[in-house]
Amino acid sequence: MILKKFTIILYLLIIQITFINAQENVSPLNVKISIGTEIRDKVKSEGRLFLFITTQPNVEPRTLTWPTDGNYIFAQNFEAIDVKKEIVLSNNEKLQKTPDWSLDQVPQDTYYVQALWDQDQEESRIDAPGNIYSPVKKIDVKNATDVALSLSKIIESRSIIDHKYVKEVTLKSNLLSTWWGKEMTLKASVLLPRGYYDEPNKKYPVRYNVAGYGGRYNRINYLMGNKGFSEWWFSEDAPQIINVFLDGEGPFGDSYQLDSDNSGPYGNALINELIPYIETTYRGMGSAKYRFVDGCSTGGWVSLALQLYYPDDFNGVWSYSPDAVEFENYQLINIYKDKNAFINEYNIQRPVARETSGEPMMLLKNFIQYENVLGWSDTYVTSGGQFSAHTALYSPKGEDGLPSPLIDPETGEIDHDIAEQWKKYDLKLYAKEHWEELGPKIQGKIYIWMGDMDHFYLNMATRSFDEFLKSTKNPSSDAEIVFTPTKGHCANYSNKVVLEQMAEKLETID
Repeated sequence: MILKKFTIILYLLIIQITFINAQENVSPLNVKISIGTEIRDKVKSEGRLFLFITTQPNVEPRTLTWPTDGNYIFAQNFEAIDVKKEIVLSNNEKLQKTPDWSLDQVPQDTYYVQALWDQDQEESRIDAPGNIYSPVKKIDVKNATDVALSLSKIIESRSIIDHKYVKEVTLKSNLLSTWWGKEMTLKASVLLPRGYYDEPNKKYPVRYNVAGYGGRYNRINYLMGNKGFSEWWFSEDAPQIINVFLDGEGPFGDSYQLDSDNSGPYGNALINELIPYIETTYRGMGSAKYRFVDGCSTGGWVSLALQLYYPDDFNGVWSYSPDAVEFENYQLINIYKDKNAFINEYNIQRPVARETSGEPMMLLKNFIQYENVLGWSDTYVTSGGQFSAHTALYSPKGEDGLPSPLIDPETGEIDHDIAEQWKKYDLKLYAKEHWEELGPKIQGKIYIWMGDMDHFYLNMATRSFDEFLKSTKNPSSDAEIVFTPTKGHCANYSNKVVLEQMAEKLETID
């Protein structure tokens, strides 16, 4: 009995010592944010204030918006800031955060911190031009630590490189403007073929490229800055095709270039406004016979969806590592049967990403929480991130005027009534239900590549889609779907390779 009592006392003592040590290893961080005098006239009184904290040196914390270890975000909405007064960030019910610790108990470490004032009302993400941020400050949290940050830098407007063969497109969309009740524009960039200026009357096939998630029209800058691609493009080996780089911006993140209840008629605007304008302005062939679409990741899904939903408007798709093309395998979730997105049937938290070895990299719950903090509504629905965009496209509009979430932002519970309404964007279901009419129109037009160790578990949905296409009759699908063992997300994607694939297709056209 004495030994038992001694064991209990020792156990309690160990717990107390562990608690004391844990308390000693954390310290309060007192954050005060001011607004630089030189930019006060550019600051709006309403917005969302972000504090980014990371252990990673040599990088701007504001760019680290994925839930990887050592990266943390705090955020709070303000309705009427005084530009002459400091803003004190403190723990309260309005302060949203990604870590499980608070500003009163920051784990002792060396950090790099940065503040950002998101005041832009036009774009969906925090990197919008006109938003204001502070320089990065290094701090050592050992005891109570004060940090003063000054919002003094403005995110500049995007621009396209000045190049004879590169063009920027800005087009007012009457369709979107009418739908939103305000002026809405479509953006794109154009890369002309080598011989464009040598034959002023010649018309060209057109490639429409859709970016990975959130990719903007100015990505052409990076492509042209790639010496290997640029030299090849202006050589005699490159195909004579006009390249159009579509813009990924939409009201709730990536627009996915399709019509939706929440973002409006983006698909209709692409097909009936932007494409005719570009092909008329830059001497496209003006025929679907010579019009192709491609992309990877989000771009892989969008390009495939455009070929399926608008089969008469494109003559081929090259879809690499597409987002989940059917929702029985929405990454690792079956949205029609599973009860919870965060927890699987074995009561284990679901990962959302992995290494090609299979080792999980991050959990879905943490990923959603990051988007919750990024969203001005304190939910992922307005984050401008991946799940924000999916919700805006697939879901109906809710009573609050925002897209209706499939996944509860806090608990992960799945709303199966919403899941039913996602079905019209389930590409496998769509193709199956419309095969009699759709099948003949997409013969010879489908190429899909997928790595069987896709970082985001997208291979299972593509496998399911492949099985469906192999089962089709009248006609039997001739889609080419390639799976590469051990390869990860977008591993085989290449602008050069895609253009060469399109050139091969052109050789078969009469």
